[in-house]
Parts: sequence; C-alpha cells; structure tokens
Amino acid sequence: MQLKDKVAVITGGAQGIGAGLARRFHAEGARGIVVCDLDGAGAERVAAEIGGLGLRIDVGREEEVHRLVENAVARFGQIDLFCSNAGIFTESDVFSSTGIFAKMRDVHVLAHIYAARAVLPSMLARGEGYLLQTVSAAGLVTSVESMIYAVTKHAALALAEWISMTYGDRGIKVSALCPQGVRTNMLMQTPENHLVKGSVSVEQVAEAVIEGLAAERFLILPHLEVLEYFRRKASDYDRWLRGMRRFRSELLHEKGPRS
Repeated sequence: MQLKDKVAVITGGAQGIGAGLARRFHAEGARGIVVCDLDGAGAERVAAEIGGLGLRIDVGREEEVHRLVENAVARFGQIDLFCSNAGIFTESDVFSSTGIFAKMRDVHVLAHIYAARAVLPSMLARGEGYLLQTVSAAGLVTSVESMIYAVTKHAALALAEWISMTYGDRGIKVSALCPQGVRTNMLMQTPENHLVKGSVSVEQVAEAVIEGLAAERFLILPHLEVLEYFRRKASDYDRWLRGMRRFRSELLHEKGPRS
C-alpha cells in the first residue's frame, strides 16, 4: 500500500507512535487522516497540524469505535487503512488484579476486534482494505516486567494472524507492528527500563511502517534483532526459557530490592 490519496484512521494518536504515524502519513500524501485518542485534546492538536480530524475515543468501548468509523466515513467517504495503535502498560504478575487485566485486555485485544467488526464489512464489499495493528515485540517474544502485557500482546498477534488467514484472499491486508523499545513518553518516564538501551525514535518506527506497508509484509519490525529472538524462541523453547529466566534474574538484581 502507498499512502498517497488514502484515508487512514489512527487510534492512540495523541502522542508517541500514533502521532508519528499521523505526521508521516500526511507527508506521504494521505487524502484524509483521523486521529483519535482517549486524550481528545491531544488528538485534536495532532489532527490540526495535518488538516485531519481529531476525536476523543475510548477504544475499549465498541460503540465508540463504531462512532469513530462513522465519523471517518462521513468526513472522508471511506477508510483504506485502520491503525489500531492504542496501548497501555502496567507492571504486573499473576497476582495482579483482574481489573488491571481487564483494562489491558480491552485496549490490546478487544479494541482490535471492535475495529475489525466496524471496518471489515465495507472493506470486504470493496475487495480491499488494510489493518495495521501495533502489537509490540512482546507479542512475539514476551514482556519481562508485565505478565498481562505479554498475554494481551500475544493475543493481539494471534488475532492479526487469524484475520489475515481468513480474509487475505478477499483483499484484506494485515500487518503487525512489533517494535521493542521506542522513545515515547511511556518508555522514557522509566529511564532505568532495559529497553531504553537500543531504543529507536518514533520517526524510525514510522519509516519502518511505510516500508512495511509498501511491501505488504505481515511483520513490521523496527528492531531487526527481534526476528532473531523470535527464531531462537521457536527453534528451542526450553533453551529460550532458561535464557529468559537468567535474563529476568539479572534485571531484578540490577534493580535491587523494592521498597
């Protein structure tokens, strides 16, 4: 896909990767861009920069995702590319509250399902359309700090695979964006995070997305080393798990005892 003259919707677009995609899509000549976020004022600011439409949307509520799609179609006629980019992060383990799990599930999994339900009928009727889902390297490998993040991102990747498998022969393209550390507010507010080292800029992620969409690749990897991590995991799961135990132990030792 080339972005010129296309209409794109971006969730989680008030800052970070979403805002970077909005600006890059505009530079690529997109005809219309809808920027939405729970931070409605932030979404409107980014949209104002690029002559797009900014909306406050809670992607964890299906009726609001449908409203987003209705507004986008009313403004621009159709949606060529839907970017499910909204994401949140909370450190967690198996003892964390069900409420925290539900919140990340809603944003990382159900939001993608709501988007697919809202846009696939018209895309299938036209015989073309593109879904870009921001999954994270945690969906391919794991998250050391957050059990819930790892689980929901794995689920997001499985969903993207299923949609591609089921609708790919009917003109629906799917890409899973799986970055590792990206220099966004979410990462940089914890400078001790091990992902800060080796992190990339939002602009580098946007460049990888443009290249990935042009090639219509399923996996878009701003960090090429993630592919090697994924291969190692698949080739010898037990060895990979032993290595991850060591890695987690080293990280905990570096952080020291928690107060």
